[in-house]
Amino acid sequence: MAFLVAYAWPILEPDLPATVRSGCVAVAWAAWVIFAIDYVARVALVEDRRRYVIRHLHDLAVIALPLLRPLRLLRLVTVITALNRRAGASLRGRVAVYVVGATALLSGVAALAMLDAERNAPDANITTLGDAVWWAVTTITTVGYGDRYPTTTGGRFIAVGLMVAGIALLGIVTATLASWLVDRVRDENATERAATVAHVDALMAEVRALRQEIRDQGAWATPLEPGGRLDH
Repeated sequence: MAFLVAYAWPILEPDLPATVRSGCVAVAWAAWVIFAIDYVARVALVEDRRRYVIRHLHDLAVIALPLLRPLRLLRLVTVITALNRRAGASLRGRVAVYVVGATALLSGVAALAMLDAERNAPDANITTLGDAVWWAVTTITTVGYGDRYPTTTGGRFIAVGLMVAGIALLGIVTATLASWLVDRVRDENATERAATVAHVDALMAEVRALRQEIRDQGAWATPLEPGGRLDH
């Protein structure tokens, strides 16, 4: 969160005093050092270090390449885990929390990064925070009006990343909705099946009762004698 503030403040207020800007830079570097220590510690603690490094190349890239510093904000995804504990035990509830949190985080990070990359470009059309947020929302939702678009190389790389993230999030939303519909249909079928079974059980009980009644009447029935008289 400290890195988020230190990263966003100079972007949102370009005319910050030099001392404040230097403080933000110091906080950003301190966060980088903490991330680096965290990465080294995790590599040291695992048994298969080579496999861990291969499976976490994005962490290594964020530390090794200063150009990817906005990606450090994605570490805030760990905050979503804390929110997830309040989302209930259902998988669908956890997915909803992750999707909402990831969408808000990615949109905000992409808007800040795009504003930082585009604001001073000669042909830029994303020069305010409102423009950047509008571009981020239209891009992550795959709408893409085209009224705001990046003109720099860095901005285009950011746009590609947000496009891929938007497609992935849209797929998760669609899959979650489909899962909910399937569950509703299955619940309805289960209810109807239970009602049918109950009706069948009731009919079987009636049939058993009728059979028992017939047996009881048969036990008390009196046969006729050969001469036609009733045998009392």
